[in-house]
Amino acid sequence: MNNLALSPSLKQLNQQCREFITALIHADVAHDITHIERVVRVAVKLCTAEKANMNVVLPAAWLHDCVAVAKNHPDRAKASTMAADKAISFLASIGYDDALFDDIHHAIAAHSFSANIAIKTVEAQIVQDADRMDALGAIGVSRCMKVGGSISRLLYNPNDPFCLEREPDDKQYTLDHFFIKLLHIAKSMNTPSAKAEALRRTDYMYDFLEQLKSEIGG
Repeated sequence: MNNLALSPSLKQLNQQCREFITALIHADVAHDITHIERVVRVAVKLCTAEKANMNVVLPAAWLHDCVAVAKNHPDRAKASTMAADKAISFLASIGYDDALFDDIHHAIAAHSFSANIAIKTVEAQIVQDADRMDALGAIGVSRCMKVGGSISRLLYNPNDPFCLEREPDDKQYTLDHFFIKLLHIAKSMNTPSAKAEALRRTDYMYDFLEQLKSEIGG
C-alpha cells in the first residue's frame, strides 16, 4: 500500500482506516486485513482509470467489510448496510467531509451480492468491482478453499465433481461454488477497467479446474 499515489490528506485517511479495520474482528478467514488491502489496491487503480472520486472510493474500499457477518449467517444480506452505517460513524468521528457521506454509504451498502442494491454511482461500481475481483484468480481459488475448510464443507462430490449431471450445491461442496458463482463474476463487472482483468483471472480458474480434473478423474 506504500506505493499508492495519494494526496497527504488521503494518506492520513489511509492510515486511520487501516488502524480502525485492523482492530476489528473479521467475519471469516477470507475477509481478513489482507483481503481489505487487496480490495483497496484494486479500487485505487480502477478509480484512477475511471477518473472517479478517490475521496469516496478510498474510504469505501477500506470500510466495506467493517461489520463482521459470516457467509452462512442469516443476517448476511444486511451486512453491507450495517457496514455502511458503521463506516459513516467512524468517518464522522475523525472529522471526514460529511458532504461525501451519502456516496460513501451507498458505495459500501451496494457492493454486496446478497444485498441486491441497485448501483447509482461509478464510485459504487468501482468498490463492487474491486471486491468481486478478489474472488477471482489464484487468490479467489485460495479464499474459496479457506472458507470451505473453515465451515467443514467437502471439497467435491466424488460421484460428479464438476456438476455435469446434478445441480451444484455449495452448502455441501466447496467446488460447487465455482459453478454457482465464481465463474460468472466476470460477466457482472461494471467498469471497463475491471472487465479485462476479471476475464484473465477467470481463465486461470478454468485452468485450475482442468488441472484438478486431471488429478481426480473428472
